[in-house]
Amino acid sequence: MDLVQLQRQFVDYKTSLYHEGFLDEQFTQLQELQDENNPDFVVEVVSLFFEDSERLLNELARALEQQNIDYKRIDAHVHQLKGSSSSIGAQRVQKVCIAFRNYCEERNVEGCLKCLQQVRHEYSLVKTKLESLFQLEQQILTAGGSFPM
Repeated sequence: MDLVQLQRQFVDYKTSLYHEGFLDEQFTQLQELQDENNPDFVVEVVSLFFEDSERLLNELARALEQQNIDYKRIDAHVHQLKGSSSSIGAQRVQKVCIAFRNYCEERNVEGCLKCLQQVRHEYSLVKTKLESLFQLEQQILTAGGSFPM
């Protein structure tokens, strides 16, 4: 695949992530902070989001397995996940977290378990999509090009 095709594929793929609601304008703002002095800024920030999210999802699963569920603790974890997903523009993860927090407030274990499944699903999707976007970026750079913002 030549450079122009790669760049076109990158633009189309990135556009689809916005149209499908995976990303919002916060991701664009994150990309605008990246420059030649810190060319891996977005990948680094998103990688931290991945690490933090994996930890939080595991903690949420453990907390929901307890005999006496600590809804305040669960809500704090969901609040943290909501904030970090919002900071990178992972819109669909953020939206599920809002519903998750409502179930925590209601002390609804079934709702919380359902939301945990949903947030894991949305997280997995956005992680795969962003990894693919970053691979396309890398292919463009390897081919000697730059990618349009």
